Amino acid sequence: MPPSDMLRSYRPHDGSLMWEGAADTAETVKEAVERARAAAPGWARTPLAERVAIVRRYAEVVTNAAEALAGTIAEETGKPLWEARGEAASVAAKVTISIEAHAVRTGTLERPFAADPAGAIQAVRHKPHGVLAVLGPYNFPAHLPNGHIVPALIAGNTIVFKPSELTPATGAHMARLWAEAGLPPGVLELVQGAADTGRALAGAEVDGLLFTGSATTGALLARQFAETPGRILALEMGGNNPLVAWDVAEADLDAAARVVVQSAFLSAGQRCTCARRLIVGAGREGPLLDRVLALVRSLRIGAPFDDPQPFMGPLIDMRAAAEVEAAFAALPGRVVVPLRRPDPALPFLAPGIVDTTGHRAPDTEIFGPVLQIIRVGSFAEAIAEANATRFGLAAALVGGDRALFDRFWAESRAGVVNWNRPTNGAASSAPFGGVGWSGNHRPSAFYAADYCAFPVAGLEGASPHAPLAVGLS
Repeated sequence: MPPSDMLRSYRPHDGSLMWEGAADTAETVKEAVERARAAAPGWARTPLAERVAIVRRYAEVVTNAAEALAGTIAEETGKPLWEARGEAASVAAKVTISIEAHAVRTGTLERPFAADPAGAIQAVRHKPHGVLAVLGPYNFPAHLPNGHIVPALIAGNTIVFKPSELTPATGAHMARLWAEAGLPPGVLELVQGAADTGRALAGAEVDGLLFTGSATTGALLARQFAETPGRILALEMGGNNPLVAWDVAEADLDAAARVVVQSAFLSAGQRCTCARRLIVGAGREGPLLDRVLALVRSLRIGAPFDDPQPFMGPLIDMRAAAEVEAAFAALPGRVVVPLRRPDPALPFLAPGIVDTTGHRAPDTEIFGPVLQIIRVGSFAEAIAEANATRFGLAAALVGGDRALFDRFWAESRAGVVNWNRPTNGAASSAPFGGVGWSGNHRPSAFYAADYCAFPVAGLEGASPHAPLAVGLS
């Protein structure tokens, strides 16, 4: 097989080869979709209780194999082992949440229909779409696609899953866990590959596509799906997220600084919810920024299995690191903390901070450890700056009282709005999604059940009846 047909994954912390395998072609993608299509009627007819039982077994399998799964995630993404363990735990925890969400969001309704004298009932039940494609990202290669796959399977859909080309080993690991849990053949098909494989899957005979990734790719998918309005498309994309620090009490400055640093630099800035812009009151920001800078200087950066554990690891690969470096260099304003590359041969980046006050920086998602500082004169200006983006995923206010937060909540434009918590704090037991270029109004997490099944409404009677009484000759 020519090298171009092979897919390879490298450990970002040392550049060594981790996984390789054949990339799927348009033909093998089509065959995977056909297998999922053949399995769809039987899986949809499987009683809900049996589908739930298999999904619960999957949670048990994941829990028993959590350390191995965490190891795969850590090796392939470079994230610290402590963080990878948290991701593996989230994979198992998603099951209970999704079972509850399915019952709450897509439950069955049967009640008497008062307008029908013959005693019909009004019924609302839900059906699966059929075959759903899932495109996963590299930053949470297990947790985020799992957030689509679990509710889709509970609803009765079959799945064709393509992991990111940068994290194929994690995707293959997840597929093995599903097989161990007893998922029938064809119900979850795995395809591997880069952009060509993704395009082939998006263009295949699927009934919908569930995507987590960049706004650029999401926009391409939206255009591709514009010609097929009968297919469901759920887009979970990025953000240029604001964190507003306002009226922080002196006693809370250390805690507020920790909120800022976690918001901006958790996962080496490779979270769609990371804060990209810190908005502060001009003339009052000094004590907070001093503490932020002190924390940044103390952050440990290292390999996933280092002891003691690092706060953050490398970026996913050299190309990603180079893109972040170029974006940092293009930011207007004054460099407060230079973005450093400790080893030119590896994609580790130490956090960088730029004061862009008075400048208009590009409205892009810099997917790495980069934070902009913007100083404003009033809270109204702070909200205006927070909303000065085409994105709308996450926003947070640090400081202030309840009245100030209520104003921030009402006037900010984002799908996740936090108070005195990091921008990247989100619960799977709540809906997760954004507006603008951050999503297409199909939030995931607890609301994923909404796009995994469609409602069917009907009036049902034991015998024929119709009120045809007027206009007959």
